Amino acid sequence: MPKIMVIDDEKDMLSLLKRIISGEAGHEVIAHSDPFKAMNELNNDVFDMVLTDLKMPKMNGIQVLEGVKALDPDIPVVIMTAYATIETAVDAIQKGAFDYISKPFRRERILVTTDKALQWHDLLKENRGLRKAADNSDGFSELLTNSPLMRTIIERIRQVAPTMGTVLITGASGTGKELVARAIHRHSLRREGKLVTLNCAALPPEIMESELFGHVKGAFTGAYKDTKGVVEEAHKGTLFLDEIGDLNPRLQTRLLRLLQYGEYKPVGSATTRTADLRFIAATNRDLTEAIRERRFREDLYYRLNVIRLDLPPLKERAEDIPLLSYHFLARYSRINSKDIRSISPDALHALKRNDYTGNVRELENIIERGVIYCQGNELTKQDLCIEENSGFTAHLPNDVNVFALPFKDAREVVLKGFYRSYIESLLVKSGGNVSQAAETAGIQRQYLHRLIKDLGVDNDKTAQ
Repeated sequence: MPKIMVIDDEKDMLSLLKRIISGEAGHEVIAHSDPFKAMNELNNDVFDMVLTDLKMPKMNGIQVLEGVKALDPDIPVVIMTAYATIETAVDAIQKGAFDYISKPFRRERILVTTDKALQWHDLLKENRGLRKAADNSDGFSELLTNSPLMRTIIERIRQVAPTMGTVLITGASGTGKELVARAIHRHSLRREGKLVTLNCAALPPEIMESELFGHVKGAFTGAYKDTKGVVEEAHKGTLFLDEIGDLNPRLQTRLLRLLQYGEYKPVGSATTRTADLRFIAATNRDLTEAIRERRFREDLYYRLNVIRLDLPPLKERAEDIPLLSYHFLARYSRINSKDIRSISPDALHALKRNDYTGNVRELENIIERGVIYCQGNELTKQDLCIEENSGFTAHLPNDVNVFALPFKDAREVVLKGFYRSYIESLLVKSGGNVSQAAETAGIQRQYLHRLIKDLGVDNDKTAQ
């Protein structure tokens, strides 16, 4: 229950305020007619809000405000006064007051202001907690989480990291597989060695073999000197093979031997070499399905699948969205030399509602974009530019190839398709009521009628 301090030298006013705030809103109210006693209690107890009169004989409301802010700058203070002027209000707000209320007041004004001040206080506490968690430096700062599911995975990483066990990390793109691999290496006994990463889907097979195992001079056209592969580079360290499900079947055979015996041959070499490696692999594919389709070796799968970590998509760990948002906010504010301290409630709400088909990577991109667009010290919903589902899709004529048209003509075709689809969706929602559709669109009824005619919208059909 929120705890509110009310200070006023008139005892009848204290009784009225207590009845409104405690009786109707259900908050705990501590009332004082002596501001010195109130300040003493504020110094010894925790309060969520202070509501104080301005004109009092022993200490005025501005002095109370300054005293409260010295104790805790996050406590919202609301000033009440029967002598409200613009100068009074400006002075109070400049000194940190949350709001001011003129006497006499309506009970609704007290309730609404109290509710807003408490929401603001809760937001400050949440922001402080999120920033503190985002600054966590226990070695797993890249794996920030409030999710019980992710906490279980992090605990497994703590257990697995100091061992030599091969780890297979699975999960959709953007869930943080490489971050997990880096965390494993950072906490392993090989952390002084290199973590070398190779994306198995990035190169064609003939190049991938050389990239993986290296080659000797003269192995193929253009091989002018001996070249190390990532296996040799990762010796005494960790080799992370990303997108292992895309590895060519012939290379899978060679990789299996490396896993089994620590042996490999560079391309064009007759000499067998050895490597001392810790293996971590990752994939967004279903390897068991790939085995059934004979695209992935079963024996290699079981060599890789000693310890398996399945990373959930972001929508299954939605409680992490605020925490990760603040983490990315701090990172990109620093990179872009900006002082953005918080995320507005409506922006945080929009972030929580987003679908995140791109998972954590998509959230990171949204926050980076928001930081770039943000002009103040708080990230707003407008800064994020999150594309929300408008409920309609623009339909273009089937017999028109807009890509074959000059830009000006193509633009006109696309815009007409957009307007037509938008108007149709408005009419469907209004049941064919043109006046209601025009009001929703914010345009005159006559103008909407003209658009319906010019664009050939069948209103009778949309009303069905």
